Amino acid sequence: MKEASVFAVKAALLFDHFGPYHQARLRAAAEGMEVVGVEFHPRSRDYAWEPARLGVLPLVSVPPTKSEGPEAAREFQGVLEKTLEEIQPEVVAIPGWASREALVALSWCLRQGVPTILMSESCAHDEVRVGWKEWVKRRIIDCHSAALAGGTLHARYLKLLGMGEDQISLGYDAVDNAWFAEQGPRLRRSLDSSQEPCFLASARFIPKKNISRLLTAYAAYRQVCGDAKPWRLVLLGDGELRGEVEKQVHELGLRPFVSMPGFLQYEELPCYYARASAFIHASTTEQWGLVVNEAMASGLPVLVSNRCGCAEDLVEEGINGFTFDPEDVQGMTAVMGRMAALPEDKLRQMGRESERIIADWGPARFAEGMRQAAITALKTGAKKPSLVDRVLLKILMSR
Repeated sequence: MKEASVFAVKAALLFDHFGPYHQARLRAAAEGMEVVGVEFHPRSRDYAWEPARLGVLPLVSVPPTKSEGPEAAREFQGVLEKTLEEIQPEVVAIPGWASREALVALSWCLRQGVPTILMSESCAHDEVRVGWKEWVKRRIIDCHSAALAGGTLHARYLKLLGMGEDQISLGYDAVDNAWFAEQGPRLRRSLDSSQEPCFLASARFIPKKNISRLLTAYAAYRQVCGDAKPWRLVLLGDGELRGEVEKQVHELGLRPFVSMPGFLQYEELPCYYARASAFIHASTTEQWGLVVNEAMASGLPVLVSNRCGCAEDLVEEGINGFTFDPEDVQGMTAVMGRMAALPEDKLRQMGRESERIIADWGPARFAEGMRQAAITALKTGAKKPSLVDRVLLKILMSR
């Protein structure tokens, strides 16, 4: 078993796709160890991001399969295994435990005797848990040598599933804090002093993002404002429910007060954060909620659903924002009113507190968490799967 300095370790960091978040993490991790980034797919299945630009950092994109069905799965497995063989990593960080891609990578590592780091942002409450599925997870998690979790809730869930506390590091969920922090002040200085205050939300238009309840709560907030001028609402994003969202905005009489610019590339986001007065994220379930990181790095107070995995670590009640039950429309209305009623100097203070809190949850934390996870993985060594584990992995990979 290898006891070398982690700085000499060659680590393969695997992701579904190199989005802007992953680029910031890879750059930071590469400052402390030899890193090769591997993406399973050249395009995101959820976001229309531009291709990654990471300079000289080694990046590998697994070529898309030309087949369909079971043949495509076998083809992908062959290509990914060849990719890993060419890299010859000493440790491999794998995203999650559910996807076929992650399971193929784990299976290869187990056969080759390469220690693995499970990168996880799942928590116990993000969906209904079923006994047999939890048993399967326990078996898969036990095949990993270490873990890099998002935050407190995610580490707690990994421990519940059998991973030792000393095997878990934190910091998986990070964005490029410095970039957002640098853009904000410059953009704010250029804004017209008559800029109207607004709530900003950024999310895909899909059911779990809870946009329907957010709009209902916003409409109610406007009705109870009294003599105070209501804030506007800006909804960034796009998705399958856009037509329904537009219809609801019309039916609630909100068209003059709600803006929907659509999906924006990373470079376009700071302008909207700079114009906002506060950020709101209303998901009914969310493994983390990286848009909250972005907003806090941009110096905004935040309103965050208590179902978001980031809420426990990033929101200090009354200090940098408030949490709320995403299914309680009246409660959401109340926190919107509470935030909008605060004086300007208090909002700025809360924004500074957001910057203070998020400073400890940026790419540097990801890099340190990954370094610690690599040390742990190398000390633990590659796991030796039982016959049950090998059969289980084979079955799961054939789905």
